[in-house]
Amino acid sequence: MEASENSRGGLLSAETKVHLRHYWQVILERRWLVVIGFFLCMLASALYLLKAQRIFRAVAIIEINREMDGMFSSKELVLSTGREQDYLQTQYRNLQSPSLLRRVLSDLGLVERPEYQKAADPVEALRDQIQIVPVRLTRLVEVRAESPDPKLATNIANVLAYTFVDDNMTLRRGRALDAVKFLDTELVEKETEVRSADEELQRYKEEHNMVSLEASQNVVYQSLQHAQSEYDRARAASTAKQQISEEMKRLVGQGTSLDTIPEIGQKLEIRELKVRIAEKEALLQGLLTRYKDKWPDVIQAREDLASMRRSLEEECRKGYEAILNDARLAAVTEKQLENNLSAKQTALLEHNRLRIKFDELSRKAEQTKLLYNNLLARSQETDVSAKNSVNNMRVVDPAPLPLVHVKPKAALILVLGVMGGLAVGLGLAFFVSYLDDSIKSQDDIETILGLPFLGYVPNIKAGQLHERDLHSHLHPRSSAAESFRTVRASITLASRADKMRVFGVTSSIPSEGKSLCASNFAVVTAQAGLRTVLVDADLRRPSVHKAFKIHAPVGLAAYLKGDTDRIEDITHKSEVPNLDVIACGPIPNNPSELLETQRVEKLLAELRQRYDRVVLDCPPISAVSDPLVMGSRADGVVFVMKFKKIRREHARRSVQRIQDAGIQIVGVLLNDIDFEGRDSYYYSYYYYQNQYYSHYKTEPTTKKGSASAPAPKTPASPS
Repeated sequence: MEASENSRGGLLSAETKVHLRHYWQVILERRWLVVIGFFLCMLASALYLLKAQRIFRAVAIIEINREMDGMFSSKELVLSTGREQDYLQTQYRNLQSPSLLRRVLSDLGLVERPEYQKAADPVEALRDQIQIVPVRLTRLVEVRAESPDPKLATNIANVLAYTFVDDNMTLRRGRALDAVKFLDTELVEKETEVRSADEELQRYKEEHNMVSLEASQNVVYQSLQHAQSEYDRARAASTAKQQISEEMKRLVGQGTSLDTIPEIGQKLEIRELKVRIAEKEALLQGLLTRYKDKWPDVIQAREDLASMRRSLEEECRKGYEAILNDARLAAVTEKQLENNLSAKQTALLEHNRLRIKFDELSRKAEQTKLLYNNLLARSQETDVSAKNSVNNMRVVDPAPLPLVHVKPKAALILVLGVMGGLAVGLGLAFFVSYLDDSIKSQDDIETILGLPFLGYVPNIKAGQLHERDLHSHLHPRSSAAESFRTVRASITLASRADKMRVFGVTSSIPSEGKSLCASNFAVVTAQAGLRTVLVDADLRRPSVHKAFKIHAPVGLAAYLKGDTDRIEDITHKSEVPNLDVIACGPIPNNPSELLETQRVEKLLAELRQRYDRVVLDCPPISAVSDPLVMGSRADGVVFVMKFKKIRREHARRSVQRIQDAGIQIVGVLLNDIDFEGRDSYYYSYYYYQNQYYSHYKTEPTTKKGSASAPAPKTPASPS
């Protein structure tokens, strides 16, 4: 797991380096655009510094403290942080108010100056010259005035500062006097309201005979409580007596003797009568034992006993009536006390209703008195403050005469010029690079064209055609020769390389170096020990005979026309071992028709038997159709592109044209790269690689400076 993460991190790091190197290469490639953009911006900055008007700045400092009621005030107006910031921000805006700026214009007579007369609005023109800058974490604020005239800047800053401070003092005094007048008027009104409230309260007391509401409320409440208590007792007694009366009536209705009823029989008179009756009965029984019924004593005893019994009945009847009357009286008493309680409750409710109005009038009177007292105290305090007003603002430092201009800022402008110059130059470089869609790298070939990449060929700096086309033979240790060997190796390692013996070499447009690449490719193939023949198949602009310095009155054109049937007549030995050359000969009038004859097939078939490799130098694909005819008879085509010569879309169409004809493209060779000069930032690593290998080659040189061929390899068998 750690290994995979490390590898992934390494790939990301490498990719980042590639992108950075790509950006650096773009900058190096377009370095003159960067230099020109940088120079133009620096020149513009210098011209601006020379021609810009010098601006001087005068700074006056004002201190803005919290607002105070006055020097003799008993308290300070405490502001919260938010309210204090609102106050300060308001003062900062007031320093730039149009009314204040008009006064400054008038006091200094600035309206008569030409620069203000030209302005559409002199106030806005003056505002543009003024900056209000609070000093952080202090109550100080800087009033900055800028002008080409240092004396005028000083006057503007000082007049603005002192006028603002004086206006603040005038405003404070005016507000204090206005407050005093307002409070005096309010005091008169409040005094009248206090008097009216007291009079209304007194009339209410007199109207309802309320000397002391609290005392009368206590009396009414106590009377209600007493009535409630009496009613409760009477109601309980009445209920009890009513129950006894009802029970007695029930017993009497059932025939019960009155003297047996407990409430009647328990009376003292009845108990005494019952005792006396019992004694009389006992006496009568004693007399009857001795005497007859007619005996006077017996008769007297019976009369006395009857009299007592009548007295007992009378007493019982009276007790019964007394209990009934007592129950009726208790019910009447209960009703009276209930009526009395209702009257007391009504009186209390009426008292409470009167109390509501009384309390309302009392509160109104108290509030009016309280407001009056507060206004009186505030009026006295404001009067003192108005007479002893203190300005909470002052000018700490008047603006001195500035001696050094603040604009233009040379250092800042130069820094901006440097940054702007780099930005403009780099922007132009990357923009031009974005617009450049030419083929110039292996990635372009593999991603855009989708073709194998065979290798790079450096720019061969030689004046003569012979030296350029035979460069790999004349300078075998050069980087160009090594590049062609790399191309040879790439083709050898390509798929189906063992079946490829006939190679066509073409390009999109003329002057891409396809003849140079074909000749040098044939040279390095022959140097590998393979019998090779180079055929100049460009029947319109042949150049192989010039490169190899061959006089060929009979060439490929003569063979195709049938002027000769012998290959030996058109084949020439070159100075390169294992390499033969077939030149074009005289340029024919109908090259396309000649290349489409069967004699081409016959020629290639015989060349396949005689040689290990056949290299066909074909014309450009965009010019004529000849390379399509020859490429269809070859085993594969090597496509040559000049570095930054052909646009991507053109190259893509050329490749598409070849592939549509069914021709296999072996790969693409990128030609004419200046590894040591203008293109070194693209392929410096490739250049060093070639230099390394070419420096350490040890093959012996011939008398012409060319290297002898290495040990011949076993030629590939014909397919």
